Amino acid sequence: MIPAFPLQWPEGLPRARARESGKFKMSLAGALKNVYSSLVSFGRDSGRKLEHIVLSSNVTLGAERPSDPGVAAWFHWDGLQVCIAVDRYATVEANLQAIHHIIEARRVELRHGTLALVHATMKGFISIPAPAGKKPWREVFVFSPSFSGDRLQIEARYRELAKQRHPDAGGSVEAMAELNAARAEALREI
Repeated sequence: MIPAFPLQWPEGLPRARARESGKFKMSLAGALKNVYSSLVSFGRDSGRKLEHIVLSSNVTLGAERPSDPGVAAWFHWDGLQVCIAVDRYATVEANLQAIHHIIEARRVELRHGTLALVHATMKGFISIPAPAGKKPWREVFVFSPSFSGDRLQIEARYRELAKQRHPDAGGSVEAMAELNAARAEALREI
């Protein structure tokens, strides 16, 4: 099961480099309601089972404005594990509202196309979550969740941390493997 907190971003999907303010005039509660309503309607309209809905974000009790406003809507639909993840906007509610519109677009496809068309577009959202216990690369590198630096910064931090985590320097094979995997993921994303 995908946890709702902290944000579980789908493996391999790049993060936004810059965020827009968004034109949505929506409260967090209103945006949440819209997403859930759209998902329920989509399941009903498609005639296919939609279950295990998890809206994953960095919003916690008392912190509605996290530094990383990304949101990932995880659910199962018609045998597929789907994730619609958005971090284009600077607020959680704007990213939720964008997810609402993406789901509504699938409902339009259902009305004017076929179930096969919707199945084809939903396959673009199929995602496998990061392995349990695997830290996001920003966390491994001790960067903030909103870090969007460049290759040089990543390489410099890698060299710095490798001096501490390499088995020959008192680290462990596991710590160095985690650092190497994080470096590869970071360079793919940046």
